[in-house]
Amino acid sequence: MNKKSAVLSYPWIIVAVLWVVAFLNYLDRILITSMRDPIVNEFGLTDAQFGLLTSVFLWSYGFLSPLGGYLADRYSRKKVIVFSVFVWSAVTLWTGFTRSFEEMIVARIFMGVSEACYIPAALALITDYHKGRTRSLATGLHMSGLYAGLALGGIGGYIAEIWGWRYGFQIFGAFGVLYSLVLLSVLRDYKNSPEEDAEEEKLGAEPGMSLAQTFQFLFSKTAYVILLIYFCVLGMVNWLVNGWLPTFLREHFNLNLGEAGMSATGYIQIGSFIGVVLGGLWADRWARTNVKGRVYVVIIGFSVGAPVLFLMSATSVFWIAILAMMFFGVARGFNDANLMPIMRQIVDGRYSATAYGFLNFLSTIVGGIMVYVGGALKDADIGLAIVYQVCAVIMILATFTLFALKLKRQ
Repeated sequence: MNKKSAVLSYPWIIVAVLWVVAFLNYLDRILITSMRDPIVNEFGLTDAQFGLLTSVFLWSYGFLSPLGGYLADRYSRKKVIVFSVFVWSAVTLWTGFTRSFEEMIVARIFMGVSEACYIPAALALITDYHKGRTRSLATGLHMSGLYAGLALGGIGGYIAEIWGWRYGFQIFGAFGVLYSLVLLSVLRDYKNSPEEDAEEEKLGAEPGMSLAQTFQFLFSKTAYVILLIYFCVLGMVNWLVNGWLPTFLREHFNLNLGEAGMSATGYIQIGSFIGVVLGGLWADRWARTNVKGRVYVVIIGFSVGAPVLFLMSATSVFWIAILAMMFFGVARGFNDANLMPIMRQIVDGRYSATAYGFLNFLSTIVGGIMVYVGGALKDADIGLAIVYQVCAVIMILATFTLFALKLKRQ
């Protein structure tokens, strides 16, 4: 490969190696949801306590996301990514050896802290290397790794039935520790040209701002606040789906543990795979002629995705629920391919990881609360179907706020 070819291909190498990390990122965190019964039985947990295992992860993940993003912006995206992968994989390995509910709570908190650094840094690095014409597609392909992790997270139910629930954490944790060494040798930070720095400074940010100054800059932008509100609602919906859908399907359609786990993750992720590719290609093309092209793709997605979430929770016919989950997945894919590219049309790219980190902070805190509330409502005999129906209504309202975004042209 000559030097020119290497320069042109390296942005896609970044996407490829980080795809594996994205896969592990969601696989490691979601394994637990498909292993509910054996974990609940071993530690004698209520549904609210089991929900708390996901909630404490989300809370610690959310609280540290802005700091993880800021460190990636201020110092090195590469170093933050490698550190994050190594630590969360070690914690995943540890989870497979925990001996009490309290120890598992501590492990989930440490997993949240370490995983918090990854997504803001990774998306910032990808969008550093990929500019307007490939930005949504590259982001979407990376996010498809998350979907693969979510989809195969359901395999935890089968692993638990055959070898016990601990084995999955041990094998995937060990793999991640080793893979962090691969990242150390492959990744490198992007260096802006003077022209790119000058273009970013037109958005009003100064280089080298403190964390407090960065937040002040972000919240001075109405478009960022609108995006923040939308993403909080999306986080609430996504984590109620991620955390409780296996249980809902198992009880509502009389599925076994493995079938419910794979159905809850597999069908949505099939739709999401389609969504990130279709939504990425469509948005990259539309954005060439319309500054809001990426935003319109997201709005179209959830104008369909929110109503089908309502349908999924209301139907008693399993094949209709399958179709609804797939269409919801397509909407989520449209969003995931375009959220960070939209962010880069709002804020200075040098602070994009911090901006995304704060989105993660609020959305995961809200999501963590709702996963716990879902368990508490279930303990109080309030069905998950009602919870999903209310979420669908709120989601469509939040989606329509995106019409008010004002963006810069790329």
